[in-house]
Amino acid sequence: MRDGFVKVAAASPDLKVADPVYNAGEIVDLIRKAEGAGVKVLVFPELSVTGYTCGDLFFQKSLQQSAEEALISIVKDSASSDALIFVGYPYAHKGKLYNTAVVIKSGKVLALIPKKNLPSYGEFYETRWFTPAPSENEVVRFLGEDVVFGNKIIFDSLLPSSLSVGCEICEDLWVPESPSVRLALNGATLIVNLSASDEIIGKEEYRKNLVSSVSARLVAGYVYADAADGESTTDMVFTGSNIIAENGSVLSSSMFNNGELTISEIDTDRLITERQRMNTFISSDDGYEHIPVSFRECETKLTRVFPSHPFVPADENERDSRCEEILTLQAYGLKKRIIASHASKAVIGLSGGLDSTLALLVTVRAFDLLKRDRKDVIAITMPCFGTTERTRSNAEKLASALGVTFQSINITKSVFQHFEDIGQSVDDLSVTYENSQARERTQVLMDTANKTGGIVIGTGDLSELALGWATYNGDHMSMYGVNSSIPKTLVRYLVRHTADTMSNEASLVLYDILATPVSPELLPAKDGLISQVTEDIVGPYELHDFFLYYMVRCGFSPRKIFRIACESFRGDYSPSFIKKWLVVFIRRFFQQQFKRSCLPDGPKVGTVTLSPRSDWRMPSDAAADSWLKEAESIMAE
Repeated sequence: MRDGFVKVAAASPDLKVADPVYNAGEIVDLIRKAEGAGVKVLVFPELSVTGYTCGDLFFQKSLQQSAEEALISIVKDSASSDALIFVGYPYAHKGKLYNTAVVIKSGKVLALIPKKNLPSYGEFYETRWFTPAPSENEVVRFLGEDVVFGNKIIFDSLLPSSLSVGCEICEDLWVPESPSVRLALNGATLIVNLSASDEIIGKEEYRKNLVSSVSARLVAGYVYADAADGESTTDMVFTGSNIIAENGSVLSSSMFNNGELTISEIDTDRLITERQRMNTFISSDDGYEHIPVSFRECETKLTRVFPSHPFVPADENERDSRCEEILTLQAYGLKKRIIASHASKAVIGLSGGLDSTLALLVTVRAFDLLKRDRKDVIAITMPCFGTTERTRSNAEKLASALGVTFQSINITKSVFQHFEDIGQSVDDLSVTYENSQARERTQVLMDTANKTGGIVIGTGDLSELALGWATYNGDHMSMYGVNSSIPKTLVRYLVRHTADTMSNEASLVLYDILATPVSPELLPAKDGLISQVTEDIVGPYELHDFFLYYMVRCGFSPRKIFRIACESFRGDYSPSFIKKWLVVFIRRFFQQQFKRSCLPDGPKVGTVTLSPRSDWRMPSDAAADSWLKEAESIMAE
């Protein structure tokens, strides 16, 4: 359970209606399977001891007595299990029947949680047999022990402390004011639901969307265990539609999976971090009963997948749709800025690389939205010491294919003059040698914008901002940075998406740009080829984007980031390689904050941005020692 990961499971036993003895055996078998899999929270369907579809048999003393005996055997046989177990059971109390979840831990009943909302519409008529949950908790005598009875109960784990479990039953999920709302506001980070939801056309997708949206709204994990096809088919069909979700994402789901477990891991630490970040998530204290539970400490083997490219959808259709949406948002952001600044031109430094290519594509879209002549877009390439024929040629071809104004301004003489002015040796290929070129280019762009009544469009991306891979007051500066919230891994897909949808001439140039190594081209070329490959210097951008997302968006510690990175990039990078670049990322991220503290405006299009005016506020002189110490202490074997 390290790092806040809690292994959870939904289980649909292969039951027989009104045969508690048989059902208890199936339930115990699944408890054993869960024990072997390291499950810590195990959820069975609604009324799983008897079957949900018993009808008027619920009133029969024989069924009630058999159910109690079966439950006693389940409790006894679960003594060796370390899981918090939720089993559906018809509980008779003060002359009434309650549809309850019996909560068991290590061979002991901790609580009885009754269903609050009883459906009596369509195919459901639960009020015929059951009584809704009372408004307040009480203590009842059950199986020889004093047990809390009510639905205002939360189970608080001692380890991890971020795990608190609340319970609701089937229809409770579907009503406007579900118990899960108050459970979450009173501290529950995981909601479990014992359900018997029959299947009709279209319901599976609706159910999955409902569970997902509730987990998002409550910033919680959600485990939904559904009755399977062992239930009576007199009027309904059940499919065991089990769902595990976390904060809007479905982690695992299954149907027709009788006798098996639907397993995943809920990251309760991340849920707590997200709630802390959201000032609109207002915690409450409504007098809920908090029952402490302890688990044996163990390593949680991860089965859930953390995407190696968290900024890029894996599904091709979704990716294409996302790319189109992002390009549109960028273009509309720039459109507004052009109107507001009364700019007659847009000036952009076009290097023939990916970032400036994307910025130009967005700028062209903005001018099309404005119904303005594309010739008012001025693309300037500024060759110097490291510029290769390939990138310069691609810049010119792209400008021609897009129909924008193209200029080539060689800055070599200007840079030489600057070197002479400050006493910089031409043979000293230091940071001054590199940055002088970047700042000269920025001066050309800014003065051209002044001269033409235009604005300079920034080309730098989110990944470069995270690493500080930009020249301060050089390419770091512009009048509007259209790529400021676009990470490098996504830049490539946006350009490729455009290439796939454009005319042959433009697409051919874009494909060649995509095939060109990423480089600032600030050091002299060797034999006409790029000599300065960015990823050889700062590391793979796919790793840095991974680190960026899980550190900034999720608040993960270096050790946790390393752990999931090793899983996500297994077979691609060794643990020692991942550790090396994680340390580099942390060091650069802290050292380069001063560049982010004075960023130009730019549109936010995703959940991660480093703008000092919106999502990321950090002192430029913050110490990185705690993060670096943890990262450097990682044993990377």
